Amino acid sequence: MNDGELHDACGVVGIYLPGGDAARAAFFGIFSLQHRGQESAGIATVDDNQELHLYRGLGLVNRVFDERTLNLIPGSFAIGHTRYSTTGSSTLANAQPIPANGPLGEVLVAHNGNIVNAESLRHEALELGAHFVTSTDSEVIAQLIAVLPGATWEEKILSAMRSLEGAYSLTILTRDAVYAVRDPHGFRPLSLGRVGESGWMAASETCALENVGAEFVREIEPGEVVRIDAGGVSSAAGRREARALCIFEHIYFSRPDSVLEGRRVYLSREAMGKELARLHPVEADIVSAVPDSATAAGIGYAHGSGIPFYETMVKNRYVGRTFIQPDQRLRDEGVRLKLTPLREVIEGKRLVIVDDSIVRGTTTRRLVDLLRNAGAKEIHLRVCAPPIRYPCHYGIDMPNRAELLASERSVEDIRTELDVESLGFLDVPGLYRSVAQEGPGFCVACFTGEYTVPVQAQLDKFSLERLSLRA
Repeated sequence: MNDGELHDACGVVGIYLPGGDAARAAFFGIFSLQHRGQESAGIATVDDNQELHLYRGLGLVNRVFDERTLNLIPGSFAIGHTRYSTTGSSTLANAQPIPANGPLGEVLVAHNGNIVNAESLRHEALELGAHFVTSTDSEVIAQLIAVLPGATWEEKILSAMRSLEGAYSLTILTRDAVYAVRDPHGFRPLSLGRVGESGWMAASETCALENVGAEFVREIEPGEVVRIDAGGVSSAAGRREARALCIFEHIYFSRPDSVLEGRRVYLSREAMGKELARLHPVEADIVSAVPDSATAAGIGYAHGSGIPFYETMVKNRYVGRTFIQPDQRLRDEGVRLKLTPLREVIEGKRLVIVDDSIVRGTTTRRLVDLLRNAGAKEIHLRVCAPPIRYPCHYGIDMPNRAELLASERSVEDIRTELDVESLGFLDVPGLYRSVAQEGPGFCVACFTGEYTVPVQAQLDKFSLERLSLRA
């Protein structure tokens, strides 16, 4: 979180491609989900002899995998994962998929989300004979599935689901099947698609399905366990609770070309901009947006306000995609590494700048300075998310409450802190209207403090790591 931006937990895929190269399809699936995590990538496969293969590495998907490494993991079944760490450090040991062994043999798990009762479940798994080698809640899931009682993998998965609390969308690989599993609240997205005549694929977002030529069939329901094997697709229902998809999937995390619950994400973001224009009108010369996540909302604000939209900043899309670390002087430049202002567009203008969210405020303050130095006459900031006042415990790497800019400040205090002429946030009802839903069905705990699943008071990113060191 040093950059002041939000980061999601991960992206997952699972695929059955009879007679085909499942690893290659999984590669393009997680490559499509690279925006969900850039720390590590991994693919596990099962070949025709029911032998398991696993390859993982640190870095971007196309740095971890090439023709040589893909040839090391043959098979018709595969799961894949790309990671941003929300539990445990960014190390090779914590890269996924994660293997575990039990009475039924080996199982591999790829996980998107956060388990809030991971510490107690880790103790339970240890008592049942599990052996931990990582500091992640994802291994807690894998070990539980491996060691809990059950005559089949479906029974073991359903047994684990009865204990797990929090957010998890999973793809699971055994010697004869791929499973796709979604937690009872559906915090994180997971979709199912058909590949050709007899292939199947599950993925965190529909964009991954489309990019490998899979036809979207449906979303996997909260609490559902889907089995994909040579015989096709079957489904088992676990416990199901009130639906609570993370609203930030619409605001920021999902790609704009993905579809969530029948709604194209781009259209949701455009509608957020129109709502902002209705709730917070202002006289200005141009509307712009922080690229790229707020671009659709900026266009929506322009349409809603009648003020023309212009690009005022050019984004360097390769920042953060190198292993060369900037020195302190370049770190201090911060936003300049990512964004270059277009002075000729900005100078002397009254700007409406649309952004997706404000977390710590560090990046926003530097952005405002950048625009001032480029000659902006006025800056009116509009934000697609309500003020973030509470940390997330369900799969977003978010600072503790004391570090959140809005935790104890009024909107006017935030405006003064950011040094802008005006500031307007979208409210929760406006968010619901933007995603074409009038009521509940989303998790908005980071705005309201009303958590869907109770959270341990001391839960943090490195709690399992400290537990491992004490063991």
